[in-house]
Amino acid sequence: MKNPTQYIQNELNDVFSKSEISIFTRLILAEVCNASFVDITDGKINNLSDANSRKIEEIVHRLKKNEPIQYIIGATEFYGLPFSVSPDVLIPRPETEELVEWILTENAKHEELSILDIGTGSGCISIALAKKMPNATVFAWDISEKAIAVATENAKRNGAKVHFEKQDVFSFFSSDIQFDIIVSNPPYILEIEKKTMEANVLAFEPHIALFVPNENPLLFYERIADIACECLKTNGKLYFEINREKGSAVSEMLQKKGFVEIELRKDISGNERMVGGRKGEFKKNANSVAT
Repeated sequence: MKNPTQYIQNELNDVFSKSEISIFTRLILAEVCNASFVDITDGKINNLSDANSRKIEEIVHRLKKNEPIQYIIGATEFYGLPFSVSPDVLIPRPETEELVEWILTENAKHEELSILDIGTGSGCISIALAKKMPNATVFAWDISEKAIAVATENAKRNGAKVHFEKQDVFSFFSSDIQFDIIVSNPPYILEIEKKTMEANVLAFEPHIALFVPNENPLLFYERIADIACECLKTNGKLYFEINREKGSAVSEMLQKKGFVEIELRKDISGNERMVGGRKGEFKKNANSVAT
């Protein structure tokens, strides 16, 4: 392959925007050729071996089928840290970085905190918090053993100490350990919203981490709020990433359960994507799952 940059652009021109193709080109050539940004922009990547040419052709073929580039190369970045990803976990999003930033900023003066991340997936939230708050004790739950395996690998990769545990939030859990912070980015996309989703998300990312029933959109928020009421210390804080259409509903639910100082925050795009609150008096409802 004499000119891989031109090849990638020609093949993807009818599928992606110029900005997307530019990003893909850098990622592909960095992955296959270990090329620097300067080498790529200066056009120094030419006359590739047959093996590398085949690798690029395969990646481009998979991109044209809408497979996310992060799954193809098996890696992404979150909060400045490298992460491995696979179809067993969601690809970390920029909005989730904003949630991490909120937690770090709001708790900067408190170092020796105990933190629980529920539904950790790739481990992006728990690992970022563990790296930026080295004196914190960080725990993380997920229902998926495969997700736990990916998260464990990422913790090792980043030199972060996180205690991972396979846990179904709708099953028995121990409240022996009390936490200063509980954070969760749970499934929140309604089944009815599938028709509006991008093809690469719908076809490749794990549905168990994405969707909730149309008739019960706060399914996970309700349950995790109940867990927080059992497991948070006095004045402990609960943070959620949320469906941008459900900010008021989640806030009202937390208020009914006795949380106070509830704050609904917008992301950089102006969408309501985060809710936080402090533990108050727990008002357990009849539908709460016994523990």
